[in-house]
Amino acid sequence: MTENIPRSVQTKRNVPLWVQVMTWIGLVGLLVVLALGLRLSQQGSVQTGDQISDFTLTLYDGYAYEGRTQVYLSELRGKVVLVNFWASWCKTCEKEAAELEQAWQYYQPDGQVVFLGVSYVDTPREAYAYLKKFNITYPNGPDLGTRLSQQFRIGGVPETYFIDRGGVLGYIQVGPFSKVDQIKAIIDSLLTS
Repeated sequence: MTENIPRSVQTKRNVPLWVQVMTWIGLVGLLVVLALGLRLSQQGSVQTGDQISDFTLTLYDGYAYEGRTQVYLSELRGKVVLVNFWASWCKTCEKEAAELEQAWQYYQPDGQVVFLGVSYVDTPREAYAYLKKFNITYPNGPDLGTRLSQQFRIGGVPETYFIDRGGVLGYIQVGPFSKVDQIKAIIDSLLTS
């Protein structure tokens, strides 16, 4: 009876139903992940006026904030928060390192402004060397798993985000600062608003 059935049909194997179901579930899951990634990429970076979701930054040894090795944005409500994404391999980051530290030294005694440095795609050894090279003293930590850079949807480094006392993004600086007065003007406007 199999003599009249074409060879391609004769060699067809029956795939168990559970394999078919798992294959379809996998394909649908892949499509969902791709769709979410495409949607996120089309959103662009966060915008001025956006409420910034809470995040945690684990700090490097020697760069703690008020004795704590982790900082939660929600705990900083009522303060202006500067979040600076940098990397030891970034030459333009070096151009603003002194200005950021100088601004931190100016605002730090009052306690109304907090600087958070976020090392992007760096190794601890190189990050520590960068921090020491530029005598940076404000709290700094690694972007573990690039979670923060994804949350802010950064396009590169350096990028700096200024968050007002209520947790709303007040200003974005893409690229390095050239003068400490630029940083102070932005912070002062957020302190008085």
